Amino acid sequence: MEPSDLPGLALIQVLGPQEAMALIATSAWSSSAVERQITEILGFAGTERWTGLAEALGRWRPRLGDVAPERDLATIQRLGGNLLIPEDTQWPRALEDLELNAPIALWCRGKGNRIPPKSSCIAVVGSRDSTSYGANVSAEITSSLVQRNFTIISGGAYGIDAHAHRGALSAAMPVPLTRHTEGRTVTVENDPANEQPPTIAVMAGGVDRFYPSGNEDLLRSIADRGLVVAEVPPGTNPTRYRFLQRNRLIAALCGVTVVVEARWRSGALNTAHHAEALSRVVGAVPGSVYSANSAGCHRLLKEGSAVCVTDAADIAELAGVMGEHLVSEPLVQEALYDGLCTQDLLLLDALPLRAATTLEKLCVVAGLSAATVLSGLGRLEALGLAERLAGGWKRQAQ
Repeated sequence: MEPSDLPGLALIQVLGPQEAMALIATSAWSSSAVERQITEILGFAGTERWTGLAEALGRWRPRLGDVAPERDLATIQRLGGNLLIPEDTQWPRALEDLELNAPIALWCRGKGNRIPPKSSCIAVVGSRDSTSYGANVSAEITSSLVQRNFTIISGGAYGIDAHAHRGALSAAMPVPLTRHTEGRTVTVENDPANEQPPTIAVMAGGVDRFYPSGNEDLLRSIADRGLVVAEVPPGTNPTRYRFLQRNRLIAALCGVTVVVEARWRSGALNTAHHAEALSRVVGAVPGSVYSANSAGCHRLLKEGSAVCVTDAADIAELAGVMGEHLVSEPLVQEALYDGLCTQDLLLLDALPLRAATTLEKLCVVAGLSAATVLSGLGRLEALGLAERLAGGWKRQAQ
């Protein structure tokens, strides 16, 4: 199934992956109860009415002949990578915020195969036909952020993506260490496998196919010193749909998403909208009012969807605000949250720290019904943990 095939993901949620595969593979099935559960899950997720399990099986079954998990696992092992599934300890928990839209698995190729937590990851995205201004800003920002121990995540495409990856790699060049032993000077290089990856490229196709071909050398460098990730198996071709779907992964993996240059209808805005929907912080770099490449950034700023950022210090500050409830005064925070029920804790985690969010978005992020969210907001407001604003709700500053 394609990424974000919600009926398929709901089927897996109902039956588990093995039984879901068995149901797809067999021609005889009696699954009215399964179809009813899928319908309930899709309704809870707020998706449009679907056409039924029979139609979905008709879409999936023609692909069974191409399914070869042993071949795909052999390919990823040959490339020095691995497959991550949600049950693995290394699975990035930030993807759980996608709820039903979360990927089934991640194919990872690179050193260490470790994706840092979202508080340490910053997405830098933008136009494929970047200007020299955008290229310079991207490289300077990402280089400085890596020096601040952040990991840069982008899509490996031409333009801003490529400049972001290159800036991150340039700041993470291994520094040779010199040791004096018995009158001789010995040079020892750092082992990148033991370090946080400087940059991660999230691909729309398989990790064995570097796309675009013009960035092959860059993507090989990322695989050698960072990480290349995809939710589709090796051998999968990138498509327009898969490019749009991978944007949700970039947004979910990062605490902050920064748009450097974007046209009025740039694909980078799609990533920013995913980040906003997940209550992540979005930053936009302003440009010339005469530049069409910055029209999308100015649009985000005008609509209030993004915070204006001009350098790495601004972005690092946003990342600090995003994560301050996790890293500052932990004992005070734990005392504040003592006694909260599970639903209220989920709701509190879903509340953004800066801009207000709507009731509908809180239902999606927290995974709670509208009635539960409304009652929970009342309790959190009474405790001084939530604040009602004209545009919705946000977390009360402590």
